[in-house]
Parts: sequence; structure tokens; C-alpha cells
Amino acid sequence: MTVHPPLRLSAPSRPDAVVVDTPVVLAPMAGITNPAFRQLCAEQGAGLYVCEMITSRGLVEGDRKTKKMLGFAPNEKVRSVQLYGVDPTMVARATTILCEQYGVNHVDLNFGCPVPKVTRKGGGGVLPWKRDRLRDILVATVRAADAFGVPVTMKTRIGIDADHITYLDSGRIAEDAGVAGICLHGRTVNQAYAGEADWEAIARLVEHVDIPVMGNGDIWEASDGLRMMEQTGCAAVEVGRGCLGRPWLFRDLAAAFAGEQVRTLPTLGEVAAMVRRHGELLAGVMGEQHGLTDLRKHMAWYFKGFPVGGELRHQLGMVSDFETFDALLAQLDPQAPFPEAELGRPRGRQGTPRERVIMPEGWLADTSGTDLDLSDAESDVSGG
Repeated sequence: MTVHPPLRLSAPSRPDAVVVDTPVVLAPMAGITNPAFRQLCAEQGAGLYVCEMITSRGLVEGDRKTKKMLGFAPNEKVRSVQLYGVDPTMVARATTILCEQYGVNHVDLNFGCPVPKVTRKGGGGVLPWKRDRLRDILVATVRAADAFGVPVTMKTRIGIDADHITYLDSGRIAEDAGVAGICLHGRTVNQAYAGEADWEAIARLVEHVDIPVMGNGDIWEASDGLRMMEQTGCAAVEVGRGCLGRPWLFRDLAAAFAGEQVRTLPTLGEVAAMVRRHGELLAGVMGEQHGLTDLRKHMAWYFKGFPVGGELRHQLGMVSDFETFDALLAQLDPQAPFPEAELGRPRGRQGTPRERVIMPEGWLADTSGTDLDLSDAESDVSGG
């Protein structure tokens, strides 16, 4: 089997500023990729683990919630943060703060979010339609980050919908601006998380630009990661929903990219131990009650397909203290085998394509956007 080379991300003034030995990236997911989950995934395998998205305006204005999200786990040698913003000056200022005050080693810019509360204000996955605005943001951010030798990447989608494709233009703009790499989610904004990801688009982007391309979409097993790299020629894979309730996927990916054939099939007892570890890490970040409350949303993902009764599932979804948690976990059959029927099946958000993408009025009229007033585009986007 092929041993895949590291992912190398360069800042204009610093070649190979970040080198990821195993070319795997944990996708930033709102409400999921906090320090506890990133540490848990990093304990399983190598890779780059990105903090959940924060807003540039919130950071610049000293928003308490935004600053609280900027915690890092002890095993995060590379501090990576995804930043959302629509104003070049504001994004650049936020980048300076991240590098100067938080010791961040990698900044990723979000131009792929499909959530209506983001797109209706001209942000996320619809912003790349405004080519000039995208260029201004990228140039300003790369300049700010390069003062610290920090590489900037961007994440985007194929386009707004099948009639408004942006990814090839975005890739060229990013390369010209000095961006270190681009991650492409192989769906349009209109698709959200429905249907199958278009890996052929990822391959076309690889051919179109000379900077590293990271592929994202429909990586449910380590074999999918290998297949994506073989089919597209991408430099790395980015994993989102596939690791929900399955942080050991990073163990399998690390082994696969090292040329080993490994597929982890944990018993229910081993999964219970993983859930317990996740709870401990969350409690260390948030305190016992808040940490276990945050863990509740993960329960269905962890135990999907296992023989866990409905009442016990309900109780696990209400847990708020370790004494109760341990008593509930003790009721599980530790020898129950992994439900192999779940292998390769989608996890997390799916849904159906949207009838239309909600955007500011007249958004598609031109591709400039330099003079647009998007001053409210960063309000109320947390969780997007």
C-alpha cells in the first residue's frame, strides 16, 4: 500500500510553516470541535485538529463567548483555528490577535458554511461569488498572518448551486493571494449535506491550482480517505461528520496512510470507555454538569446500531453527573460486538437539498462586492 506524504502548509515568508505528518484534518464543526473533542481525536491518531469556527468581529471586540472558545488541549502542538468574517480589515485584525495573543499556528477561513442565517447576510458559502471581496479578505489575512510566519488556508464549496459555480475561481484567487491551501467540500451550498459529495470537482481543483488541496465530503471509513486521495490526487483529507461518535476513525486513518490495513471495530464496552473519556475531558474544560450536558448530543452517535434499550438511551441523553453516568454505562453489555452494518453509512446532518439558497437581495447581479455593506453579517452566526 502507498505511504502518503505529509501535508505541508507554507506562509509566504516561511516555507513548510506547518507540516502534518499524517495528511488528515479534523473539520471544524460548530458545537463539536471544542478542546475536549480535539484532544480525544488527537489521542487516537495523528493529524491537524481545527478549533470550531469563531467570528472575527467577536474576537476583535473582545466578546466573552468568542474568547472562551479559544482554549487548546495539552496535546495540540499545532494550534489551528477557523475564522469567519466578511470584512477584510476586521478579519486581518482578528488574525493578528490569534497569532499574537493566542499563539495560533494556522488560520483557516470559512467560505463554505451553508446555514441560512449565515448566507442570508452574504457570508459563508455564498461569499465566494463576490470575487473581489474574497480576494480582499484573503490578501489582508495572509498579510496579517505572514507577519508571524503563520499559514492561512480557506474552506469552500463547489458553488452556490449548479448554476453558480465558484470553486475554480476561488482556488486561483486563493493561490494568487498567498493562501497555503484550500479545502473543498464537494457539495454546493444548495445541497448542504444532502446527496453524495462530488469528488471529481476536488480532482479538477487539484489540476487547477498548485497549492495543496484538501478534500472533504463522505469520508466515513479510512478506506474512503484512501480512495479520495487516489481518485482526486488531493494532498489531504478533511473529516467532519464521519468521526461523530467514532473518534477512533483517526486511528484507522493514521494507520491507512502509513500503509497499514487496520479497521477498528470496538465492542460496546470499549465504546463506553471512549464515551467516559470524552466526558472526563469535557468536564475538565466546562465543569462536570456543563461538560456532561454537552456530551448528551454525542450519545446517539456513539451508540448508533448497538443493542442499547430505548429507556437506557433516554437516560444517557439526560446525564448530568458522573455517578449517574457510570451507573448507566455499567448497564451496557461490554461484549456486544460493533454493528458492522453501520460501516460506511452517513452520520450527523443529512437532510435534503434546499429549494433555494437565501442570499441578500441582488447578490447574484455581479461578482464584485467590494463596496457592499456587510456590517451585520457576523451577528448571530455562532453555531453555524
